[in-house]
Amino acid sequence: MEFKELIVERRSVRKYKDQPVDMELLKQIVEQAQMAPSWKNSQTARTYVAASPEILEELREKGLPSFNQNSSRNAALIVTTFVRGVSAFTNGQPDTELGDKWGAYDLGLHDAYLVLAAKNAGLDTLIMGIRDPEAIRTLLGIPEEEDVVSVIAVGYRDQEPGLRPRKPLEEVAKFY
Repeated sequence: MEFKELIVERRSVRKYKDQPVDMELLKQIVEQAQMAPSWKNSQTARTYVAASPEILEELREKGLPSFNQNSSRNAALIVTTFVRGVSAFTNGQPDTELGDKWGAYDLGLHDAYLVLAAKNAGLDTLIMGIRDPEAIRTLLGIPEEEDVVSVIAVGYRDQEPGLRPRKPLEEVAKFY
């Protein structure tokens, strides 16, 4: 798929087919996401992939509100985090006024690569930010130095969501 087509075709999907995603395919997607740029190549993004039925059920029940449980049914779940105090830090001190916000920025790049890699592999995604980070941390054994940011559903779409409107370019960009 051409890149322009890939970014236009990617959608937030809220209904998935009852078709498991192969773990090898999930590994490939995560590997491709690792190619995202990061501050001084610090690579602080971390991923926790839940694909087994037992873990998925518990993760949905304990870590997601009911509407996200429903929206991610039949999909694998990928939890993404970043290691605090590394990206844009030198000797434990922030290099910019943004501090750990730069780690979140790097993770956003990682997650964008991840959802595009998934789409390129014939899968669809839903990025969920409303979640219970402490329940997820406990369930998956995520270290305290990582911020739990998102849960991404990955699976085979069972709906055809349309392209939602975008704001006019002149409203979101200035060219000088």
